[in-house]
Amino acid sequence: MEIYNRYHCCASCQHFRVLKDNNKKIDYQCSRLNYQTKPNYKFDCWSPKDIVKKRMNTSF
Repeated sequence: MEIYNRYHCCASCQHFRVLKDNNKKIDYQCSRLNYQTKPNYKFDCWSPKDIVKKRMNTSF
């Protein structure tokens, strides 16, 4: 499996946000695109978080 494919998902992107309301409902949003998303979704605009970049460079 390619290292990029292994990590590429919304949950590993720097723009991924978890939003919780008072009723304990959890929503996920891309702050860059302002779209509702899910952790396992993939978009072409993916920008990995710093920790993910580090893991990608050391996962060989």
